Amino acid sequence: MKKLFTLVALLVFVLSACANNNQKSNTISAVELTERENAILTTTSVKSFVFDFNIDTDYKEVSVWVEKYESGKLVNEAISSLISGVENNGSIIFATSNPDESGKKQTFNIGISGNSGIGSVSNFETTSDDLDTMASVWNNLEGKNNSIEGVLVLANIGYSSDGIISGLTDDFYKDAEDHMNELEKYDVAYLLKAEFIK
Repeated sequence: MKKLFTLVALLVFVLSACANNNQKSNTISAVELTERENAILTTTSVKSFVFDFNIDTDYKEVSVWVEKYESGKLVNEAISSLISGVENNGSIIFATSNPDESGKKQTFNIGISGNSGIGSVSNFETTSDDLDTMASVWNNLEGKNNSIEGVLVLANIGYSSDGIISGLTDDFYKDAEDHMNELEKYDVAYLLKAEFIK
């Protein structure tokens, strides 16, 4: 699985390299995947997100991690995490598999690719909740050329036993600290976060 995920990360990096040339410095954007890239990621995961970043030489590393919330309360601040050296531009890839047959075990894959190479990590989390029976919603940071200052929320996956649920608002992605109450509508929520480090 790790080799396949690394191959997918490399493919996404190579195919999106041209798009990075048009981005401003010190920015991150969600990638609009081609039909082929979408097919590859769908084969290996059930939910996936890809982001391209462009940075100047002041930034040396990026830290990416997944946090878990239950009814709006933080219960695990690093289910999966990865720190990688970065130069100029690259991509961050986040993908999850379907929960296993019990509905209580889910795999999280994080990949960071750039000029200095590719790093990836795959971890799983066991939960007491049966995620397979819950409604789920997922979304990510919208728009092009978002600033990389501070801690960023890049994506979320929310699960609710209430049935129909809505995604997080754009305001959440712009200022998560002032909108954390939005996570209360989910029984379980996972946030993908990133921080670029000088």
